[in-house]
Amino acid sequence: MYYLYIIHSQKDNNFYTGTTSDLKRRLKEHNQGKNFSTAPRRPFKLIYYEAYLLKEDAEAREKYLKTSMGRRVIRKQLKNYLVLNFSIS
Repeated sequence: MYYLYIIHSQKDNNFYTGTTSDLKRRLKEHNQGKNFSTAPRRPFKLIYYEAYLLKEDAEAREKYLKTSMGRRVIRKQLKNYLVLNFSIS
């Protein structure tokens, strides 16, 4: 299995989207500062993930969610989380 995931920085309230074959390990790496781009923004909380059989599908979904349309779509899906945590409607 391959996973697309979204983590939330509890330090600066930013979001990071990525893909992995081992979700628990990857979240642990982010929280231990082993990823250069996210290390200064830890700790992280996993807020969303999707599972795929093929790596290419997970990567395609990640690429889509990083577009402006993809961000709107995922924002709608995560609306309840965002409203509860950020007062965003």
